[in-house]
Amino acid sequence: MNVDIPQLLPLPVLIPLIGAGFALALGRFPRMQRVVSSVSLSLVLIVAIILLVTADTEGPQVLWVGAWPEGLGIMLVADRLSALMLLVSSVVTITVLVFSARSDMDEASEKAPVSIFHPTYLVLAAGVSNAFLAGDLFNLFVGFEMLLFASYVLLTLGAPRERVRAGSTYVVVSLLSSMLFLITLAITYAATGTVNFAQLAERLQGLDPGMQLVIQLMLLVVFGIKAAIFPLSAWLPDSYPTAPASVTAVFAGLLTKVGVYAIIRTQTMLFPDSTLTTPLLWVSLATMVIGILGAITQSEIKRLLSFTLISHIGYMLFGI
Repeated sequence: MNVDIPQLLPLPVLIPLIGAGFALALGRFPRMQRVVSSVSLSLVLIVAIILLVTADTEGPQVLWVGAWPEGLGIMLVADRLSALMLLVSSVVTITVLVFSARSDMDEASEKAPVSIFHPTYLVLAAGVSNAFLAGDLFNLFVGFEMLLFASYVLLTLGAPRERVRAGSTYVVVSLLSSMLFLITLAITYAATGTVNFAQLAERLQGLDPGMQLVIQLMLLVVFGIKAAIFPLSAWLPDSYPTAPASVTAVFAGLLTKVGVYAIIRTQTMLFPDSTLTTPLLWVSLATMVIGILGAITQSEIKRLLSFTLISHIGYMLFGI
């Protein structure tokens, strides 16, 4: 039986969302919730492997969702980079899920009115998958919002008042960056008439260089906040250490990396001849140094690892 590979593209988003619905309905049965989460994420892993192999052998796989005319609807794309990131994120989410089964997350979830760790975790996985497969800026924004709203719940799940207060920094910064992202989307659409990556790559070249620079800088600031790049990283050491270990693991392993992925996409596709290469090199070096200097001044292990994470983001940006 021949499988139409592009038709598999929505599954990494749909499967966790459907699983989240089942997990929420099974709120009184934690073991069944774990089964639903495990099966959902395992299916996403299988789809990610298929997409990666296909993208490597046959080239990028593209799907216009809902059969809308090209250029009008939502486009999902799996090339080597996005399929590889999808595969890595699937491995991370499954690994953290296994760890969370032996941690205090289920107990914390049980203190809530309903057992919501597994449904929220699956929504976060769906948001990460959507961000990696997005073929336009608006769908990338939707992916960010899905994973961010899920992360708000996970950050404060079963938390005492002190942890909720500390996590509010993360929520406020995320909301501000999302507002700035919406403003950037509006400016980009007004200037080019599209937010599709492929079309933007062509139309941005016809804009005034000043307008190109404004759009590029705004995108860099938005994704720089989400990736925790210096000097936009002050929020991370105060936020991540407040979460339970399993939540911190998935935050560190995925959330900031989605921001780095967005920088890779926009800088290489939309601004291939950027004049900001040298400034970005200096910013990446500053992120490396400030992150590691902050780490050596810490005595608490979670804050130490948070600053180390910032330093590693600098290495990734240096590569870009």
